[in-house]
Amino acid sequence: MGKQANNLASNSFLAIYTKLFIAIVLFVISPKVQGQNTLYKDGEKYTIADISVSGNTSFSEQTIITYSGLSKGKEISIPGEDISKAIKKLWNSKLFGDIEIFVTKIEDKSAFLEIKLHDLPQLNEVKINGVKNSKKEAIIKDNKLRKGTKVTENLITTTKNFLATKYKKEGYLNTKIHINTIEVKDSIKVARVNMVLNIDKGEKVKIKDIVFDGNQVLSDKKLRKSMKSTKKINRLRIFKRSKFIDSAYQADLSSVIEKYKENGYRDARILSDSVIINNDKTISLKIDVNEGELYTFGDITFIGNTVYTNEQLNRLLRIRKGDTYNGVLLQKRIADDSKPDAFDITNEYQNNGYLFSTINPVEVSADNNVIDLEIRIVEGKPAYFNSVTVVGNDKTNDHVVYREIRTRPGQLYRKANVVRTVRELGQLGFFDAQEISPNFLNPNPNEGTIDMEYSVKETGSSQIELQGGYGGGGFIGTLGLSFNNFSIKDIFKKDAYRPIPMGDGQKLALRLQASRFYQTYSFSFSEPWLGGKRPVQFSASLSHSKQFRFNPQTRNADRSQSFNITGITFGLAKRLSVPDDYFTLSQAVSYQRYDLNNFNTSLFTFGNGYSNNLSYTIGLSRNNTSVDPIFPTAGSNFSATAKLSFPYSLVNGVDYEALKAERDDNSDIINDANSSDVARNDARDRVSEIDQERYKWLEFYKVKFKGDWYAQIVKDLVLRPSIEFGFLGAYNNFRGTIPFERFFVGGTGLGNYSLDGREAVQLRGYPDQSLSDQDGGTIYNKFSLELRYPITLKASAKIYALGFLEGGASFNNFRDYNPFNVNRSAGLGVRIFMPAFGLLGIDFGHGFDPLPGQTTKHGWETHFIIGQQF
Repeated sequence: MGKQANNLASNSFLAIYTKLFIAIVLFVISPKVQGQNTLYKDGEKYTIADISVSGNTSFSEQTIITYSGLSKGKEISIPGEDISKAIKKLWNSKLFGDIEIFVTKIEDKSAFLEIKLHDLPQLNEVKINGVKNSKKEAIIKDNKLRKGTKVTENLITTTKNFLATKYKKEGYLNTKIHINTIEVKDSIKVARVNMVLNIDKGEKVKIKDIVFDGNQVLSDKKLRKSMKSTKKINRLRIFKRSKFIDSAYQADLSSVIEKYKENGYRDARILSDSVIINNDKTISLKIDVNEGELYTFGDITFIGNTVYTNEQLNRLLRIRKGDTYNGVLLQKRIADDSKPDAFDITNEYQNNGYLFSTINPVEVSADNNVIDLEIRIVEGKPAYFNSVTVVGNDKTNDHVVYREIRTRPGQLYRKANVVRTVRELGQLGFFDAQEISPNFLNPNPNEGTIDMEYSVKETGSSQIELQGGYGGGGFIGTLGLSFNNFSIKDIFKKDAYRPIPMGDGQKLALRLQASRFYQTYSFSFSEPWLGGKRPVQFSASLSHSKQFRFNPQTRNADRSQSFNITGITFGLAKRLSVPDDYFTLSQAVSYQRYDLNNFNTSLFTFGNGYSNNLSYTIGLSRNNTSVDPIFPTAGSNFSATAKLSFPYSLVNGVDYEALKAERDDNSDIINDANSSDVARNDARDRVSEIDQERYKWLEFYKVKFKGDWYAQIVKDLVLRPSIEFGFLGAYNNFRGTIPFERFFVGGTGLGNYSLDGREAVQLRGYPDQSLSDQDGGTIYNKFSLELRYPITLKASAKIYALGFLEGGASFNNFRDYNPFNVNRSAGLGVRIFMPAFGLLGIDFGHGFDPLPGQTTKHGWETHFIIGQQF
């Protein structure tokens, strides 16, 4: 398509100079003075006696004469350079059209001249038809169609050509542009016109076929596959369309040559390419190639290396004599630009301080299609950081940023440290991950020094949750505040409230939620660098919940029946250095108190009483996901945790086997139809007493594992596989599994008001917590596969679409556990992250299996996500 482009600049200037040439020629070939019988003599000099101006113009006669450079008394040749210059100067003003200069009279050596011209019309307004309103301003700006612009033929021509070329590059090969001008008649003397642009883009042209000619080694199918963006019509393909885009096509032609180079044909080239227009309004592409001959690698010699031996460099290059020549692979093994942490020779040098090194492969021989290479290395001096600075952190204090930086003044340059610094700054969540830029300043190869500047752009790191809605049988109001870059040391400083003390990287969260049936209050605080010297995170949280039973007769809350839960947690998380510093070891101690006041449910056989939950949690996690925590594109994130209570049954001297036997006997009395009411009531009371004894101090262990992986498939399309597993067990089987801390599978995965340690496990396509028993499960597993594609990753709002496949289930014991007996679902969704409100989203999931107790598949379910990321 590049062959079809017009030289717009040449066309526009040609129109101007054609008119100029005609005016000069007419002047030269008309020696007779207009209206006179007197002739002037070519080449002789004359003095200008007078100059008049005629035509249609709003400029004064004196202004035009002065601007032309001609004046009374000036001696000129007729014809001559002075008159030519005057015409050019008037043309170049872009104010006039049809400029002519006549000699009206000759008297002796005096010449009388007349300048005839008219004003070019000014643009009054522009009307654009055929495009969206949002696109019109860009067209006006790109073509300089502002009010007051002089309307010339050149302006109209260049506007037509610009728009036609623009839309052809976007695949609209049949674009038609019509431009009309309409004279504005009013009392204003200035000539003005309105311009009407009629744009008919037509449909994007689809590619019916792509045919190669001259290829023997690689098939048409393989060559078409190498073209990433130019595809022929295929109704089964989803992510790549068959519409013709010229810029993508040109890039794909280069990809065809790269494919040949990967297979040893380094001399392959495209002889020609053509676009064939079909009768069905599609096009076919015909590409003639010359494959050349097959080459292999010969001797590979390293020159200039002193830091690494030839053997060490050969291990990095991983190319042997006799291998099929692959120019693309050779370049990647020397310097892979697609991966900042690639295993190549350049990175090996750069990670050991040799920032100024250069590595160039040079072909020294290609006899008999065997290519001998010299890899010429200029190592240069090791580079050391002279200064390291950060710009753009207006709210975040310097020490919060600098403690995450892996490069220090005086330190040897290592590329891996720069890449890791960018990742750590992005993971903070205080800066736009897409805008973090490491800038190398003042490189000095002679002295071996470099200045490093990290440029960041801050985003809103605090979030507010203020909402109301209907759920749980009544109105629910929520107020939540999350300050993710808090500064607790400044809480007593009046000047620090803008609107809150910020900048020290601490997190403070407050949340209140209430309805007729429950009230919850929670507070949490975390300091990521306890003491300021090591990445040891301290966290503390306090929560309280009060729940009321639903009275079916009044359909209101029965406040005489309540279940209160109060909890407190303290935690420490330390970044490890072994096996690597992506690992974190976390520990926490938590205590919860459950108070029941006439609150009888299937979970508890004691309606009045209490339980205590004192537990210790230890976890090991590794997170090396890429820079943006909202939309990771690479890396993995896994965690394994164990939550343990003290084994009270080993030391408290209670015979739980006997208690269980007694409980079973009383349960039989309750279920025996021949038992009297008195006996049943006594049995219920005794069961309640036994359960109160069993659950006075909760005894359990709980292990969980979760792993996520991220990989870019093509460009921005990211694949995220995920696996989860959880198990709740008991030390003493006679004491049994506790009724708290259980897993509830299904739905959004968002926890409700219960703070009894239960875990809501997301499984879209089914109602919330619908895939577990009423009391919850003690085992669960879940598998997920998600495709994500970013719509925008700007700081103001990050938006991405997703598609998912999921399967999961919960079980009550290991006898029933089958990891492959899962409820399956699939669907689509979208996520929107705004700094002020956190993550919002919606999913449309289709459940392929029936809910427990049903026989038909569940079908579609809509989920709204607030404040939680999947």
